[in-house]
Amino acid sequence: MVRVCWLVRRDGSHQPIKLAHLQTVLLGRGPETKIIDKKCSRQQVQLKADYNKGYISVKQLGVNPTSVDLVDVGKGNEVKLKPGQLLHIVNQKYPYTVQFREGAADNTISPTKEGKPSSKRPQEASPENSSAKSAPPSSKIPRLEAPNRDSERCRQESHSSTSIPSPKTPERKESGGHWSQGLKSSMQDPKMQVYKDEQVVVIKDKYPKARHHWLVLPWESISSLKAVKKEHLALLKHMHSVGEKIVQDCPAFSTLQFRLGYHAIPSMSHVHLHVISQDFDSPFLKNKKHWNSFTTEYFLESQDVMEMVERNGKVTVKDGTNELLKLPLRCHVCRKELSTIPQLKEHLKMHLP
Repeated sequence: MVRVCWLVRRDGSHQPIKLAHLQTVLLGRGPETKIIDKKCSRQQVQLKADYNKGYISVKQLGVNPTSVDLVDVGKGNEVKLKPGQLLHIVNQKYPYTVQFREGAADNTISPTKEGKPSSKRPQEASPENSSAKSAPPSSKIPRLEAPNRDSERCRQESHSSTSIPSPKTPERKESGGHWSQGLKSSMQDPKMQVYKDEQVVVIKDKYPKARHHWLVLPWESISSLKAVKKEHLALLKHMHSVGEKIVQDCPAFSTLQFRLGYHAIPSMSHVHLHVISQDFDSPFLKNKKHWNSFTTEYFLESQDVMEMVERNGKVTVKDGTNELLKLPLRCHVCRKELSTIPQLKEHLKMHLP
């Protein structure tokens, strides 16, 4: 299996565009993008995918503005486009997202009818509150059922038990205690587990904030990101790799966007990686704190955390990060400001696939 990067048009108006590792690609008006808007240059953007770091470098070449998450890049400037972010080629039009996934040795991935990539696999397999290597061959990720409506998948998963491989991992008994210690007991609960190996366990979030929401936790006792050191880098990479595998094996992979990351200041003890779909269609998403903890810089991208640990040997959280939880409610797709959570949820329906 090899890694493949795809640039995917949100409206599915053309086939996904494959971006090779560290190869420069020029895109703009033309048959490949089906853009005929003359305000878009034929060479509007320069793209370069970095498979190792998990993002695309976007450089604006055209005169009219290219944007990432509705922030203009500026002619001659270069920014990163990561999974979960939205690239508008010109004038807030023609939205694209980036997807990294594992493909066959010949790098072939078949797009779905919606125009988003979907790998051909012999079998479909899969997997808190509010990826350097693939998962070890000795551990299999159990199959997820795919009900008729995607909006019910995540909640139905939480009521189904799956068989989990049982490598020799130390079983730890946790006595009852403060609610913030709840993850330590949940990670030992077979009904919560969807995957485990000798280094990590994946559990379903007990109060999912989206249709699909899992937590990747190390067996090693690491209280929080503050306790992470350079010696944990390989573990963080493995957690990221397992998280990506969970996403790739999810039935909704081709229709929903996913992000992998950590809360800068988590409420739960024991470091954990969130793997969460970007629909945020969940009855458990109830307040501004829930929303902003996943849609502002309070949510640290897994890739950024790994780079920070590799560079500095630790994770640094900016002063005032807690204040991000008090920001106004803004749609994470179009950035429209809403007054209440019910208004926000109603608005989000227009962005659902």
